[in-house]
Amino acid sequence: MPLRHLTPRDRRLFRQYGHGPAVPVPDPLIHHAVERNALAFPHAIAVEHEGATLTYAQLNGRADALAARLAREGVRPGDHVGLFVRRSTAMVVGLLAVLKAGAAYVPQDIGITPRGQLDHVVRTAATAVVLTRREHLSKIPPGPRAIVLDDPCDPRDGSDGSDGFFGDPLGGSFGALPGTPLGAPLRAPLGGSVGDFGGDSLARAAGPAPAVPRHVTPDDGCYVLFTSGTTGRPNGVKVTHRNVANLLLTAPGDLGIRPGDRVAQLLNIAFDMAAWEILGCLAHGATLVVRGSDLAAAARTATVLIATPTVLSAIDPAACPRVRTVAVAGEPCPRPLADRWARRADFFNCCGPTETTIVNTMSRHDPAAPLLTIGRPTPNNTVYVLDADRRPLPAGEVGEMWAGGDCVSEGYLCDEALNAERYAPDPFLGGGRRMFRTRDLGRWTADGELEHLGRTDDQVKVRGFRVELDSVSSVLERIPGCARAVTLRRDARTLVSFVCPADVDPAAARRAVAEALPYYCVPEDVMPLPLLPETDRGKIDKQELLRLAQERPAVGAR
Repeated sequence: MPLRHLTPRDRRLFRQYGHGPAVPVPDPLIHHAVERNALAFPHAIAVEHEGATLTYAQLNGRADALAARLAREGVRPGDHVGLFVRRSTAMVVGLLAVLKAGAAYVPQDIGITPRGQLDHVVRTAATAVVLTRREHLSKIPPGPRAIVLDDPCDPRDGSDGSDGFFGDPLGGSFGALPGTPLGAPLRAPLGGSVGDFGGDSLARAAGPAPAVPRHVTPDDGCYVLFTSGTTGRPNGVKVTHRNVANLLLTAPGDLGIRPGDRVAQLLNIAFDMAAWEILGCLAHGATLVVRGSDLAAAARTATVLIATPTVLSAIDPAACPRVRTVAVAGEPCPRPLADRWARRADFFNCCGPTETTIVNTMSRHDPAAPLLTIGRPTPNNTVYVLDADRRPLPAGEVGEMWAGGDCVSEGYLCDEALNAERYAPDPFLGGGRRMFRTRDLGRWTADGELEHLGRTDDQVKVRGFRVELDSVSSVLERIPGCARAVTLRRDARTLVSFVCPADVDPAAARRAVAEALPYYCVPEDVMPLPLLPETDRGKIDKQELLRLAQERPAVGAR
């Protein structure tokens, strides 16, 4: 019995705190919800981007046509299809079409992803077909067939002899349009111009695309996300329809999204929280506001924001009067940021790595609460706080969080050693279920909320003492005027902290830490910056900060 070492009280709390509610999921295939919305609200705007719009009927019809095309290309349930794009309405059509074809989409931001990483993604995910835009064809690695998303043809999908809804592969390894000389212009249907993706001409074309044979199961892949990894080589994580639907179609993961809402799409398509934005919006009949170059402009008209704390900190709550719901995840959220938004909207602080399907714990934050927690397990999921031997700890003790239930993804592609390290049989649920090692540290509060205490790899030793880096940053973020803080170990003996904005007083910052924490937690240097550098996924770029520390050492009080 895995709980026999606990007292009867702690056994009861283990189950009471660690198990999310058991609730039914309306449909384990997330794109079915989008299809139902196309029938119920055909003329409602599904996607909006820089003046171009698609109604639910247009989105669904175009995705059906492209799904049929993918099927003709040999795409079958269980396959992986690359979605190598930048933000656009076409991006959303391509994503939905891959799901309708029964495959899992493999997203990459083609504008910023290095060629070496694209090669690795194509190879690891065994991607035979890639969806992209014509302008990015030269960046697609050799091997997979590329279908361009900005060359519309008749949505009857070849029933009148046309070549299908989207242009065929072009050039080199991609092949040429049947009957079309290489380099010749593509035909534009119904008087529209090539690339006129957001217009109404296609919506007026007669007849739906032929049905695509579907034999998709809830345990088939929905998407494959490549995480940053700890070895420098991104790890491909396969997430199933069951995983995704369990979060997005149940409360609180559905965020109360409903028809009439506007959900801002702010994040990189290659980041798993973008799936929350896109599929979470479309599954509930709302309008997806895909940002252009101006992040704040998309947020200003939104009613729902999903973001990392770093991205959210760039948005002024006062400029977003319509926002009623905000959810953050991906990195620790500064308490002042949470309080500022929670005074205006329902604010959810969430936690969970890609391997546990976007987030697996959520907390609706109250500014009057003594702690900013990550809440409780989401429906049909579990969280266990375990010791180094994977034994449950009594409530209140700090340990490593393991995640179980329907959030646990299928695993890493082509890396059985890493799967064995991070996934394990779940002895608490049994029945062949698995649990995932998050490497997040936490403990249960007295009222059954999870307090996030950093990561096992953020616990460092300085002069022989163990220091939790997030605890130092948390103190700094309570200083008046400090918006964000990050603390890193510069070498075996010193810590360095970075704060923004640039007018934060380094000496005052060090004094604040010295008054709150042991002496060995006080950073040797505090470097004020106008803004903290970000990764392409909207998180703090710690490698860049360490580089800055080496190149431009701060002159802090000693």
